[in-house]
Amino acid sequence: MSAPSKPAGSQHDGRHPAHRCRSRWMPRPQGMCRMAAGKTDIGGSTELSWRAEFHDSALEALFRRTMQAHDACQMRHALWVAAGLFLAFSVADYHLLGFGSAFFVLITMRTSVALACILLALALRKRTALAQRPLPINLICLLGISTLLLTIPLRPAPDGIHLASIVVASMALYLFVPNRLPWMLLWNAYLVTGFSIVVPLWDPLPGGLMATSLLLLGFVNLLGWMSVLRLNRLQREQFASLLEERAINRQLQAEIEERSQLEERLRYMASTDDLTGIANRRRFFELAERELRRAQRDHSPLVLCMVDIDLFKSLNDRHGHAVGDIVLTTVADCCQSVLRETDIIGRYGGEEFVIALPKANLYTATTIAERLRERVASLSLPMVPDRHSLSVTVGISRVEPGETRLDPALLRADQALYDGKARGRNCVVVAHHGPSLSAMEA
Repeated sequence: MSAPSKPAGSQHDGRHPAHRCRSRWMPRPQGMCRMAAGKTDIGGSTELSWRAEFHDSALEALFRRTMQAHDACQMRHALWVAAGLFLAFSVADYHLLGFGSAFFVLITMRTSVALACILLALALRKRTALAQRPLPINLICLLGISTLLLTIPLRPAPDGIHLASIVVASMALYLFVPNRLPWMLLWNAYLVTGFSIVVPLWDPLPGGLMATSLLLLGFVNLLGWMSVLRLNRLQREQFASLLEERAINRQLQAEIEERSQLEERLRYMASTDDLTGIANRRRFFELAERELRRAQRDHSPLVLCMVDIDLFKSLNDRHGHAVGDIVLTTVADCCQSVLRETDIIGRYGGEEFVIALPKANLYTATTIAERLRERVASLSLPMVPDRHSLSVTVGISRVEPGETRLDPALLRADQALYDGKARGRNCVVVAHHGPSLSAMEA
């Protein structure tokens, strides 16, 4: 959005932009935000499925993108630990099997799984998106579980050793490997099914112990499933709360901006003449009083000018108010075009304008006023016939030393204006301040 023009009365760089330029642009509020408690843009899209994922696929995708770096970090740690454990258990294989064919088969499988874990962990450092792609992690899960199950026939162990490794692997699949719940259930089903098939065939357990093992695995899977559901639900509820908080903050920020725009517009309307865009009477006197105090403090001159459009009432009655408004706007533009950066102009009332000229003596003020008179006299408006050519009469007065209010100087300028009207209009008249200047007439 482009920067708006500064409204009358604002102050930057030591001067008042409203002194010189008219601001036509003003922001119009679009209507204040109305927020119902607890209602945000995400609404009912935060409902979760049986997998503890958002029903809204777009919202779930956003959540997964948000968690991508976290999942990648967690997966790297899990892969390094898995690689270390698979290699470490090769020592136990050696003590149980010695250097034999079974040992070399086991160490080959363990090394393959460890190498796959290491390669994926290294890849995740550069491409975190791999953490949420199903193929890499599930391929490693397949290799790892298959290796774990093949360990049972290749390396006989005392009762309960293989069961303990299966239980640990099952809990690791639920709690340490960042994967989606259906894949967790699938790999645990593969693990339990493989265990229930391989153990009776190659390392049979007593009937009671086998049943107890299956019950224990069932309980472990139930516990893991419930833990994952609770964790996923908690993470997504926190994410939904964060989205809701951000939505509310955006709405509050929008409301604050709209209120600020409304306040700016109200300040503009309170200080600016709606037709001409220059300062209104109240705002002019606020700025002029400020300049008066500065002039008293700095012992610098201050001059006031009263400007009146000649025969404006006759022109307005003859051509209508629309033409009169155009004339007022045009004359206001002419006034601004001849003024200095620090000068102040305001609409005094009707067809009269008032100007304050800080740090200007009577000669400078008369020169500016004469330039304004000539500029207006040279105007040519299509809707105004030549016989009704525009002109202005200007009365000038200096604020005398010791005067603490503008009223005396303003009265003298107003009297000079009426003197100019009596002399035939279209002239610049200086209120009597001594023998130096009296009047400059066209």
